[in-house]
Amino acid sequence: MSFPHHRPRRLRTTPAMRRMTAEHRLAPADLILPAFIREGLSEPAPITSMPGVVQHTTDSLKRAAVEAVDLGVSGIMLFGVPAVRDARGTASLDPDGVLNKAIRDVRAEVGDDLVVMGDVCLDEFTDHGHCGVLDANGYVDNDATLEIYAQMAVAQADAGAHVLGPSGMMDGQIAVIRQALEEAGHQNTALLAYAAKYASAFYGPFREAVDSQLKGDRRTYQMDAANRREAIIEVELDLEEGADMVMVKPAMSYLDILADVAAMSPVPVAAYQISGEYAMIEAAAANGWIDRRGAITESVLGIKRAGADMVLTYWASELAGWLKES
Repeated sequence: MSFPHHRPRRLRTTPAMRRMTAEHRLAPADLILPAFIREGLSEPAPITSMPGVVQHTTDSLKRAAVEAVDLGVSGIMLFGVPAVRDARGTASLDPDGVLNKAIRDVRAEVGDDLVVMGDVCLDEFTDHGHCGVLDANGYVDNDATLEIYAQMAVAQADAGAHVLGPSGMMDGQIAVIRQALEEAGHQNTALLAYAAKYASAFYGPFREAVDSQLKGDRRTYQMDAANRREAIIEVELDLEEGADMVMVKPAMSYLDILADVAAMSPVPVAAYQISGEYAMIEAAAANGWIDRRGAITESVLGIKRAGADMVLTYWASELAGWLKES
């Protein structure tokens, strides 16, 4: 039967009707806040290409974590920016280094009220900006990098991280990290695998956020934007190796990948709304071209609708506040 028996607009007549019939909903618990801490700062440093986002000091990071708890945000993903870098990213292993100390400080501040997550990757810590160590030809050495990832993961777990996010896209990284955690007695530390992470032009502002030293690109280890089926292979491998959760990154330009992964994954699926996605909406809103609150909410809802169980977004706390209001 068709019109006039079917009038789909009947279910759109009022805000209450639209709320009642909504197929997908956002909640603060769906959100994870990525946060940066930079060694040596006396006050938070604004990130020019990401208006409203800062490189934190210890005190401001702890305040941000407490705010996230109060707003009902589920987690915080920490990225550290060290004062000194070298070719092997050795600052990542220092128990008192910027990232490990931040994990320890945030965990001490919020306990188990917020899921504290650490980024397991070397790009912030190397003087060449790559996610792993380089061989004599300047190629990222996969297996040598894994040895450092294993140590880095244990250091972060020792510091108190509930969840580790291996983001370097090295082959075998989940298996190696899982084994290292087991041997170190961290059986309960969960792994959020950046299982399908693509080489993307939209990472640009993140490079500023972590003061990246990268020259060139990461196309030999991050995925090719042209490939869809390959994402399922990557996810399946990470699941076999012991991933507790999997992630698609970026989110907005890869919603088809996210939907594919969500359809096949037996574990929770995350998506990362990355820096370039954030910057585009903020820039357009600043110019009066789009409604800022509406665009932010719609963009994150679209990621949730595509299948994400959780969304990493720099608007996590602000959006959580709006959701609590409504």
